[in-house]
Amino acid sequence: MKYDYIVLGAGSAGSIMASRLSEDPSVSVLLVEAGPDYPEFERLPDEVKFGFATATDVITKDHNWEFIGKATDTAPPMRVPRGRVTGGSSAINGQMFLRGVPEDYDAWAGMGNDEWNFQSVLPFLRMIESDTEFGGDDFHNSDGPIIARRFSRTDLMPEQRGFYDAALAAGFPDSPDQNHPEASGVGPSPLNNPNGIRWSTALGYLDPARHRLNLTIRANALVRRILFEGKRATGVEVESGGERFVVEGDEIILSAGPVCSPHILMLSGVGPADQIQAQGIPVVHELPGVGQNLRDHPFVPVTFRTKPGHTFNEHDPRLQMMMSWTAEGSHLRNDMIFVVLSYATEEWQRDTAAENVDPIGFRIASGLYLAVGSGELRLQSPDPEQQPLLDYNYFAEEFDIRRMREGVRLIVSLSEQPALAEHIQERMSPDDDDLASDEALDAFIRRNGTTGHHISGTCKMGLSSDPMAVVDQHGRVHGMQGLRVVDASVMPDCIRANTNVTTMMIGEKIAEYVRSEG
Repeated sequence: MKYDYIVLGAGSAGSIMASRLSEDPSVSVLLVEAGPDYPEFERLPDEVKFGFATATDVITKDHNWEFIGKATDTAPPMRVPRGRVTGGSSAINGQMFLRGVPEDYDAWAGMGNDEWNFQSVLPFLRMIESDTEFGGDDFHNSDGPIIARRFSRTDLMPEQRGFYDAALAAGFPDSPDQNHPEASGVGPSPLNNPNGIRWSTALGYLDPARHRLNLTIRANALVRRILFEGKRATGVEVESGGERFVVEGDEIILSAGPVCSPHILMLSGVGPADQIQAQGIPVVHELPGVGQNLRDHPFVPVTFRTKPGHTFNEHDPRLQMMMSWTAEGSHLRNDMIFVVLSYATEEWQRDTAAENVDPIGFRIASGLYLAVGSGELRLQSPDPEQQPLLDYNYFAEEFDIRRMREGVRLIVSLSEQPALAEHIQERMSPDDDDLASDEALDAFIRRNGTTGHHISGTCKMGLSSDPMAVVDQHGRVHGMQGLRVVDASVMPDCIRANTNVTTMMIGEKIAEYVRSEG
């Protein structure tokens, strides 16, 4: 059978693409997912079903590609969790439901993507959500597929409430709606986990579409490569159950995420010619930007041991409060974020087992938005099951490490405010020696910086005159026919927020383009 559309990857954008395109009963849609699928909510594994606003859920092994990346030259290897299940990373993430600031999208438009300014994307941002607190105002919606809520002050964990009060005492503004276009300051993080259920795109979008006869979902099917006739994509080679199959489609939509989408392109002969040829793969089309422009939000933790008598419950919420602010002297509004994590072990996102040992306190993580430096993804093997090289190249730029240094020192300062200090027995890291000088703190940052799980930009959207652009603003791969990329990899730069909401918006917006072109 030949399909009208083949969507590769049932993640944050892919599930949306498949559900929206299959609304037209006259077209046939095949959705291919490398991981498992759970058609019945009652049979969802607990690690996928329940979120509880926990930040360590991303460590799951059974539904995770388990990539390894390089943060800096002095940091140990870091985990790069990405979802391998219907719902993709939206099915294993920490559930922060944040939009970018308007300037992010306006900057995309300024790079030649003139249909992506804030006014153009706002209707699609609203389309996604059902906001339980602000759903009736000009910037929010109350009846979208993804449910967003916030913890009330009375439901805050002690250290979360202490951080909130400490930030207010230090002069930071109260920010009850962190998704308001003018938001800045401290307030509750919006979270897509009503009643502790992680509301992924598999639940919000894919499940309501499963009954459609024109939508076929094939799980546990690994994409090996896209097939071409000349410059036109014609089908996909897929491996499932130890056998290989070829499926044909009029249009191939690559929504495998910011790691797997550029990886699949290069395995298929599309990308930097030198990398492709080095692995013995015939070059179909040279696009030097594939895998370049790797963007992310580096995070650095400050860890505190809580006083005796503090209790930890496995299902207590771990992520409730956040703060956005602008680094001193920065020209970028809200270029820093603090996230309070009410569950800390001795390690920080390094060893899988270590994340599940006894907790000792809490962390406040300092995150850097709009880093100047970027990394790259490189092809290492013609085998699709061998991950590409992920070099994040954090803190290579002085502006980046200076801002992070300021963030770490600010966390230490806030921890000395009485409202937060009353919960702390000791600061475990960085220690006083790490804080003794800028040079010592820079070394600590480079050793301990790790991913905020917001990898993006590896198939950059831009004009064909930009040698690093991979797709146009409709997701069409430059120089190719019948092939699009639709996921976080097309972001020209990482937005000042968690990437999940924007990735969903990309799925909604490009689905509208595809339907209008069809």
